[in-house]
Amino acid sequence: MAKKTEPVMGNDASTVRDVAARAGVSASTVSRVLGGTYPVAASTRARVLKAMRELDYVVNAHARALGGSTNKTVAFVVDDVTGPFYAHIARGVEEQASAEGRLCMLCTTHGDPQRVLAVVETMREQRADAVIVVGGAWEDKAYQDRMTHFAHALDRVGSRLVLVGRPPLGPGVPATVVEYDNEGGAFAMTTHLLTSGHQRIAYLGRVPGLSTSDQRLSGFRRAHELLGLAPDPKLILDGTFSRSHGYQGARQLLASGADFTAVFAGTDMVAAGALQALREAGVGVPDDVSVVGYDDVPLALDLFPALTTVNVPHEELGRAAVRLALHREELPGSQHLVLGTHIVLRDSTRRPGH
Repeated sequence: MAKKTEPVMGNDASTVRDVAARAGVSASTVSRVLGGTYPVAASTRARVLKAMRELDYVVNAHARALGGSTNKTVAFVVDDVTGPFYAHIARGVEEQASAEGRLCMLCTTHGDPQRVLAVVETMREQRADAVIVVGGAWEDKAYQDRMTHFAHALDRVGSRLVLVGRPPLGPGVPATVVEYDNEGGAFAMTTHLLTSGHQRIAYLGRVPGLSTSDQRLSGFRRAHELLGLAPDPKLILDGTFSRSHGYQGARQLLASGADFTAVFAGTDMVAAGALQALREAGVGVPDDVSVVGYDDVPLALDLFPALTTVNVPHEELGRAAVRLALHREELPGSQHLVLGTHIVLRDSTRRPGH
């Protein structure tokens, strides 16, 4: 009576040897089939795969990484996946990763730059095909130097660091960069407000040292300068990209008695909070004050009144990040992409006095 074959257990090295013995090949041939880095005859590959099935062998991802191949995974690193800005980029990443035959792994950092570094290091050890870091970068030399180090480390193991919505790390750094015209969007929106007659515009949600915020403030200021105007520093309030800051910031403006006819909110979430505070204070929008946001997340249409904002191509940012990273050898000259933004006029703005 033939002896029943039981699934082989134990460490990865002995398992590979058992697969090799069952298939009648060397252990190195099994490793080549698992890694997919060297050509193996179709008949030999079939024997190895058959032996793996019979022995119930499961590939250990870490062992595969040590063998020099990636693990068919795309890592998506964000501050907070519940934020609509990140969620829609995540959708684009997931769709493109699936189309490319990759799994998408989500990693959250809760706004902690050190957590970003830890996640990138872990993904380097796991040999992810690409590590996509989304959101603004902080002006911190040590942080930037560490990210540059990881870009080179990922490149050495056949992986790729991808920066989405943040500036490049510098010349010669092997990273894919997918940006959107952040400053240009703020410039266009501010120009629209100024040329509509709003000479005193409050800005809510400046986050000093964060590239996303700095670029938006740059566009805001540049539009004023182009028209020979200067924004009032007292109308620019520091805060966070949150609804609560928009609410408290608008209340602070109203309590100060400041003279303003429009509010430029750093994000649509900030704008949502500002609209609530203005409504509670009996200030009409847009009759008394115009309000604009940035990002054009679905919330912008649900607000009352519907929000005038800057459209960011969220899902295309995600798709492009995966596409460029995985096909970088075919597209060597296209590893820094800047997508366009545009303003979307809705019901929250009008000319003052109209």
